[in-house]
Amino acid sequence: MDVTTSPKNPVVSREEWLEARRKLLALEKEETHLRDKVRAERQAMPWVKVDKDYVFDTPKGKKSLAELFDARSQLLVYHFMLGPDWDAGCLGCSFLSDHIDGALPHLNNHDVTYVAVARAPLDKIEAYKKRMGWKFPWVSSFGSDFNFDYHVSFTRQDLAKEKVYYNFREVPPSEAHDELPGLSAFYRNEAGEIFHTYSSYARGGEELIGTLMILDRAPLGRNEASTMNFVKRHDEYEEKPQETASSCCH
Repeated sequence: MDVTTSPKNPVVSREEWLEARRKLLALEKEETHLRDKVRAERQAMPWVKVDKDYVFDTPKGKKSLAELFDARSQLLVYHFMLGPDWDAGCLGCSFLSDHIDGALPHLNNHDVTYVAVARAPLDKIEAYKKRMGWKFPWVSSFGSDFNFDYHVSFTRQDLAKEKVYYNFREVPPSEAHDELPGLSAFYRNEAGEIFHTYSSYARGGEELIGTLMILDRAPLGRNEASTMNFVKRHDEYEEKPQETASSCCH
C-alpha cells in the first residue's frame, strides 16, 4: 500500500505521553457511553409491520421473506451492491462481507439469521460468492420490489429526477447510484407476522467492518485519501515477496 500521509506526531517523554493518553481515554469513555445510549435508542425504536409479500431466488429455490428467517425470530439483511448488469460486487460491500462468515455461528446461536440480498440474478451472485470464498447466505431479489421499497436500488427514471430518497433524506442523483448499500433488520413473531425494525445506510454499517476498527488503532489509522479508497477485493491485492528465514532471524 502507498502511504498517503507522513506521520507528524510530536515525540515526547513517557510522562507527557501518559498525560495525553489519559486525556484521550476520557474521550474514549465518553464515546463508549454515547454508543451505549445510541444502542438503547435503537432497541427502543418503533416497528413497522411488513404486509407486502416478497419472493427471492435462492440456491434451494424460491423463498419468501419469512422463509429467509430460517426458523429464527430475527433477520439481518445486508443490501449488497451487485446489480443485474454488474460484472463484480461493490468494493465496499465486498470489504464488509469479508468479515461476516466468522460471525455466523454466533449470530445463529443468538437467534439471528444474516442474509445478503442483491438484485443480480442468482447465477451471477453464486459465481461472485465462489470467487470470494464466502459461505454466508446470499439471495437474489431480481424481479422483486424489495430493493426499491427499502431504498437501495434506483431505476434510470429515478436517477433522472431532481432528487432520490436515500438514507432517510432526498439527495441529488449525483450522490446516488443504481445500487447503494444498507442494512435492514426484521423480526418475526410466533404468529408469523414480520416487522421492519431498523435500517442503516451509507457509512451506517461501518462498525461491521472489523478491519477499520483495527486500523483506527494503528499508528497511521486508516491513512486514506477518501473514504476507504485503499480497499480492493481481497484477491486483487498485490502479493509482496516474503522474506526468507535467513533474512529475518538474525
